[in-house]
Amino acid sequence: MHWRVPFTFSLMRVAFQNVFPLCSARVHEVSGAGATGFAAIVARGPVLWIREAWLPKTLTPQGLLPLFDPAQLLLARPKDETDALAVAEEALKDSALPYVVLEATRPLDLREGRRLQLAAKAGGTTGLCIISEGMGSNAAETRWRASPVFDPAQEDSTLMRWEIIKNKSGTLGAWHVRWNQQTSRLDVVSPVGERPGSAAVPD
Repeated sequence: MHWRVPFTFSLMRVAFQNVFPLCSARVHEVSGAGATGFAAIVARGPVLWIREAWLPKTLTPQGLLPLFDPAQLLLARPKDETDALAVAEEALKDSALPYVVLEATRPLDLREGRRLQLAAKAGGTTGLCIISEGMGSNAAETRWRASPVFDPAQEDSTLMRWEIIKNKSGTLGAWHVRWNQQTSRLDVVSPVGERPGSAAVPD
């Protein structure tokens, strides 16, 4: 079963609903300082999160609050990139979990990217690769850049800029979004600079 979270849309940002939630049975990519938060919002249900064991920082499920319920997280710690790709491919194909997140430590070649896409299609699973800037695979369905945005109006803001920079369907765009913990909704909002009394946000 695929889980979906309700979303609200501004009329000015209606195109967002054409690209998010992410297309299921496909593998997508995200980079940027807000990539982990992006992944947590995408995975609104049980998720296998794959992170190589040698990486110095450990993913703390509680650190994903308030964006994600830590009880929904299954963390895999393969020894290296070869094992990580194998785990991701099998999990995508198996369809036991609706979401698979892979923290990629190097660029995927076209063959590897295609294998993940075929596995996601076979299992009907949504895959997301967290990548470094410039590490994208040509096989990715979409590629996003997620960045936090400082909002002086709110001390603990979850305001983010999400930009889709590759889309096989052809639609590109950028939006300011905020996670609403009270309603468990992702709200598409006007850029900070368009709201009265707020500072401009550089593009």
